[in-house]
Amino acid sequence: MNSHPVFPFMYQASLCPQYLMGLLYLGTPLTWGEAKQYADHVREHGITQFLHTWDRVKDRWGDKLLWGDEVEYMVVTFDDEEKNAKLSLRQTEILAKLGQVIGDLTDDDTPAHMTVPTFYPEYGRHMLESTPGSPYTGSIPDLLSVETNMHYRRTLAKKHMEANEIPFTFTRFPRLGTHGVFTEPPFSSDDSKSSHSLFLPEITGPHPRFLTLTANIPSRRGSKVAINLPIFIDERTPRPFVDPTIPSQCYPEDPEGKNSAALIDHIYMDASGFGLGCCCLQLTFQSFNVDEARRMYDALVPVGPIMLALTAASPAWRGYLADVDCRWNAIAGSVDDRTPEERGLKPSKDNYIIPKSRYDSVDLYISNHWINKPEYNDVPAPYNIGIFQRLCNHGIDEMLAKHIAHLFIRDPLVIFSEAINQD
Repeated sequence: MNSHPVFPFMYQASLCPQYLMGLLYLGTPLTWGEAKQYADHVREHGITQFLHTWDRVKDRWGDKLLWGDEVEYMVVTFDDEEKNAKLSLRQTEILAKLGQVIGDLTDDDTPAHMTVPTFYPEYGRHMLESTPGSPYTGSIPDLLSVETNMHYRRTLAKKHMEANEIPFTFTRFPRLGTHGVFTEPPFSSDDSKSSHSLFLPEITGPHPRFLTLTANIPSRRGSKVAINLPIFIDERTPRPFVDPTIPSQCYPEDPEGKNSAALIDHIYMDASGFGLGCCCLQLTFQSFNVDEARRMYDALVPVGPIMLALTAASPAWRGYLADVDCRWNAIAGSVDDRTPEERGLKPSKDNYIIPKSRYDSVDLYISNHWINKPEYNDVPAPYNIGIFQRLCNHGIDEMLAKHIAHLFIRDPLVIFSEAINQD
């Protein structure tokens, strides 16, 4: 169970073992125009896969607590002469070096009681991800080893970077999307092929999942994403604040970006990279059984916002100071693929509105424990009625069935042609 909700972003299968990179697989991705015809097919087969998995594990119990972390880094390069810091877009080269080194390491080469870690690509070419080589338990020695493990992974990554590069563990780069050069090597936003951003160059990682996700979100939405965060108002802030750095040129699918999508007194961002280019720490837990996993899921729901508020880690965007210090709304907006009808901006035939982005706050508590009262699930959560009935007919309780059916109102955004039909 993850500490964050899982959304049906993609539908894929393992190809050959040599193509496996964490949860990333190589294949031939479909554009949104090609993929949308398979949406119902993917949903049907996704539920079939879920039911097979459910039947296999629903009565399983006795698993001990195992957990692990995923740390994401931004690689920043420092220019001491110009007193400048820029994002290093050398993900591919750094991972290649780390891959060679990791392949030669054994557990004897690591600090005591530590296994060889793993490194993965992340969404942006300035990002890396690392995980421990084996999970932690709930023992005191394991808990005390977490900081040492993180330090070792960070040191290992830094060792195989350039001398002026550092793997930073902070949530976002405050100059991402500013006027001027903020990447190394330098690129222009004119090269932004997948997102058509006015501010970002093509920083998306080379894996086809990331490139296709970036392109298919605005394709399904019918326009580029529009992220607007309120700017911090002080005595020197022009009122009203109209961002003078927004370029005048526009792309065909977003002809009114400067005049409409960019709100007054807000910091405007127009690409998935502004949200998915953020970094975070994620935790994954193994529970004693399914019931405990569902209780743990519910218990973590209120913890997430508290942690975001305590860290206050994202106060600056595109070089401006925002009146919020949390990255959540930017991430939610960066993957908001809802059509104007689904957002309630245009009338639809069946008045079908989806209240939130596909990556947003949790809508439903799912524990079947008595402490989870029905009145706690008091927010609008549309769900696929056909899928809900199918799950209930299979013996899934209504609370979990509604949760799964709610997730499956979304269309899959990334489909690999080799994985459309699965056994």
